[in-house]
Amino acid sequence: MKKGIKRRIFNGHPWIYDNEISIFPECEDGALVDLFTSSGQFIGKGYYNSHSAIRIRLLTRKNENVDEHFFSRKIIKAYTLRNRFVKTTDAYRLVFGEADGLPGLIVDKYSDYFVLQINTLGMSKFRETIVGVLVRLFNPKGIYEKSEGNFLKLEGINPVSEWLHKTGPILIPFKMNEITFLADLRGQKTGFFLDQRYNAKLLSNYAHGRRVLDVFSYTGNFAIHMLKAGANSATLVDQSKRALEVAREVARINGIADRVEVFEGNAFDFLRAVKPGDYDMIIVDPPALVKNSRATEKALNAYKELNLRAIKNLKEGVLATSSCTQAIKEEEWERTIYEAFIDNKKLGLQLFAGSQPADHPVSSAIYETKYLKFRAFTVHKIADI
Repeated sequence: MKKGIKRRIFNGHPWIYDNEISIFPECEDGALVDLFTSSGQFIGKGYYNSHSAIRIRLLTRKNENVDEHFFSRKIIKAYTLRNRFVKTTDAYRLVFGEADGLPGLIVDKYSDYFVLQINTLGMSKFRETIVGVLVRLFNPKGIYEKSEGNFLKLEGINPVSEWLHKTGPILIPFKMNEITFLADLRGQKTGFFLDQRYNAKLLSNYAHGRRVLDVFSYTGNFAIHMLKAGANSATLVDQSKRALEVAREVARINGIADRVEVFEGNAFDFLRAVKPGDYDMIIVDPPALVKNSRATEKALNAYKELNLRAIKNLKEGVLATSSCTQAIKEEEWERTIYEAFIDNKKLGLQLFAGSQPADHPVSSAIYETKYLKFRAFTVHKIADI
């Protein structure tokens, strides 16, 4: 590395950028390399990719072999953490990339199945080793890899959607907060968004008797939670026909299909068409509206527009709103919500603030691991306060 190494690296951050390296290795992309200070002090071992601005992602600060024993130790450590803190579900994120010391690797557990997501060329070199470790440690009914997205092309790897160990259903049933859900292997990410389960459970405390609108609903995590907690009805809005079909099936399994209505379409358009008072709980949980800091202003405007429309349509009731990208700072996102209340001449009283659960751990050394932001408010006319 160049002289004057940034403190974040010594404090535990695993990313080494191209402008921090003075002598580049002569190796193929994805290969393991040793990293040293300019004076020759060993820093750690990681994998290299010349096509990425993050040239090296550190796997260990020890001069050790990265082999089956290494991955076994890391995964056992991650499992021990989950086993201690994750309750009321048989589904959780077993490995959360950098936060668990395994950058580029996601492992989600759904009941007796694992779904992998490999995001980097370097980690893809260890695919067989990782699968072997998971089989030996947990003996799952099946392991599926679901690695998709445009970022894979930048890393120089091909997308993968296939069973790596045995086989299983495309819709994997699992229990969460005493509700049966389905992880859809043809859906988004690994099939379900496990990171919102605490927020959905907390929000359900305010759902009884309400008419719920869940925009960007995907397969209905929030809406199903609200209905099981006594909401009168729930309308789900999503652009994915398949996601809504899965949501209907989840509602049927849980015996609440008669209180569910679905609309395939654009959430922005739907919110514009809603009549004020049609709903008294609106949930706004969009996908990441920005992938990098260069597009933050546009994304913040979109967050404000969504919340503006939702608040306008609530004569009174509950607004639940979320952001799932680390590229937007929490205080900037929260300000857009407050501005949306002001522009509507209404007042929001916060019920609770949420984040990501313990199986999506935030590392104090890696700011990028903190991404999920959630707020719930009661909505009031200013004159009524």
